[in-house]
Amino acid sequence: MKKLVSTVAAILLATAAFAADPVPADLRDSALEIFKPLPSTTPAVAHNPITPDKIALGKALFFDPRISASGVFSCNSCHNLGTGGDDNLETSIGHGWQKGPRNAPTVFNAVFNKAQFWDGRAEDLAAQAKGPVQAGVEMANTPTQVVTTLKSMPDYVAWFKASFPGEEDPVTFDNFAKAIEAFEATLVTPAPFDAFLNGDDNAMTAEQKQGLALFIDKGCSSCHAGINLGGEGYFPFGLIEKPGADVLPENDKGRFAVTNTADDSYVFRAAPLRNIALTAPYFHSGKVWDLKQAVGIMGVSQLGEAINDQESDKIVAFLESLTGRVPEVTYPILPAETDKTPRPSGEIKHN
Repeated sequence: MKKLVSTVAAILLATAAFAADPVPADLRDSALEIFKPLPSTTPAVAHNPITPDKIALGKALFFDPRISASGVFSCNSCHNLGTGGDDNLETSIGHGWQKGPRNAPTVFNAVFNKAQFWDGRAEDLAAQAKGPVQAGVEMANTPTQVVTTLKSMPDYVAWFKASFPGEEDPVTFDNFAKAIEAFEATLVTPAPFDAFLNGDDNAMTAEQKQGLALFIDKGCSSCHAGINLGGEGYFPFGLIEKPGADVLPENDKGRFAVTNTADDSYVFRAAPLRNIALTAPYFHSGKVWDLKQAVGIMGVSQLGEAINDQESDKIVAFLESLTGRVPEVTYPILPAETDKTPRPSGEIKHN
């Protein structure tokens, strides 16, 4: 009996606390001033008309491990469409089982980011697609080898011609990147949050709406705004209080490596938060596996505020409303190699 009374009392207290924190009547209006819902159609990208042929080619290239020198790693290896668009590792594993320096961001909704990579060194998805191919710790390949590989397979040659009509020699490294960009532009995941922004009051729970209100009121949306709730600006990690080296490794100075400007030391692109509940571990270092813990770290380091348990739970509930519907992607049947296709190599070359 005593246990029953204490349980009922706990429920009543929780209910009272929940009721004492109502959802603001103007929450949607406030949110629409900061965020934007995802579009209902595939977004356009600059200088790269998107066509069904180009999307199909880009999908094949995205899944083809022969783009890597070893024939082991594809784009999908680190940006797995079945696991949130990333690899769910602290940092990615690449050529020769080398460990990369940073956590792999999700590819879902990446088309809406102002720039790609944690330091923004790639201006768009096409530029981003070229990076891992040539990185020694990732695919360890070269543009020339990629083109040679693609031209060795007649189906790829035909698909490039259909995707880039009118070009005398369409199988190029630039067109390889543009095709992948076209496919990745389709990887958009509408979520309950979008339905709420579009007028559906029942798309989010009361707790998620309260979390959204806290997210705005506490200033989280100062960095995580726009259509992707991030991905639009660069900010120091540790604006108020620098995290420890276990979360913010001292040897990775972020955007400083791109601009060589002292003010950009430990500055990173604000992480897009769509599907964040699926993409642990968190931060560029990949050192934090728990979303609630990540919220707490951001509160102290970026806002100078210790976010209590109840508030953290509501903010996490809101972040879960950003988990979207993943587009159905059928694994492509890839062209067969020929006797002209370069043979895979796992050799690690040191410059």
